Amino acid sequence: MEDEFHELTDRVRAELRSPQDLIAYERLLGLARKNSPAGREELARMLVAVERPLWAREVAAFILGCAGDKRAFETLVLLLNYRDPVRCATAAFALARLGDPRTARAAAALATNPLRTAYALHPVRLLAELRAPQSVPALIATLERLLTPHNPYWRVALACVEGLGALGDRRAVPALTAAVAHPRLAAAAAASLARLGVHEDAVAEDGAEAAASGPDGGRGGRAAGGPGRGQDPERGEGPGAGGADSRRADSGGTDSGVSRRM
Repeated sequence: MEDEFHELTDRVRAELRSPQDLIAYERLLGLARKNSPAGREELARMLVAVERPLWAREVAAFILGCAGDKRAFETLVLLLNYRDPVRCATAAFALARLGDPRTARAAAALATNPLRTAYALHPVRLLAELRAPQSVPALIATLERLLTPHNPYWRVALACVEGLGALGDRRAVPALTAAVAHPRLAAAAAASLARLGVHEDAVAEDGAEAAASGPDGGRGGRAAGGPGRGQDPERGEGPGAGGADSRRADSGGTDSGVSRRM
């Protein structure tokens, strides 16, 4: 936690704009060092105080979350879905240590929401770390939704592939097998399948069957994630496409929904 806390406070210090901000910042650091019940009460009040700057609520929520204080839950979930990826990462770190049973449900809801895919990278990674009952179904559903042509969010799909391999649940085999057909996901999907005990020859056989069924037939079509007729990943077609959309996906995209509430 020490390294993450220092990274957070160094980043926040760069956001300070006035002497009053610096005083509030030093006050927060003092409360963190004190680590007392009275100090946590003051931090909790900061989360709901009117017109507190975002950086102050972020620091307070991080300290409380890492201390297992469930009063930080709502603020951390809002930050997990924020437009700035670095804040999402900080929130995910604290939520993983909060120990609140609501965390996995919230992360699954964010990961599987098709309107919030641009912000789903850290919820996906959090689900894999939590190893909760919701983790595998949510990661499979998210991955299957992203195995379609012209989908720019391949980094989110890659996080699903890696998370499913780490979780080791064989329910993920069909989705991972489909992911092998996508150039940007193929190596990670094969590695995850190997961790699940699925050998390369079985994956190759499934891929041959998918190809034989054609672009309109069952597993060889879009549902399996294979590129349809005329799709060329090198020209930016399919989920392996890079370009501006994928860079925006990795950087958080545009602000909407929950992020406007921040």
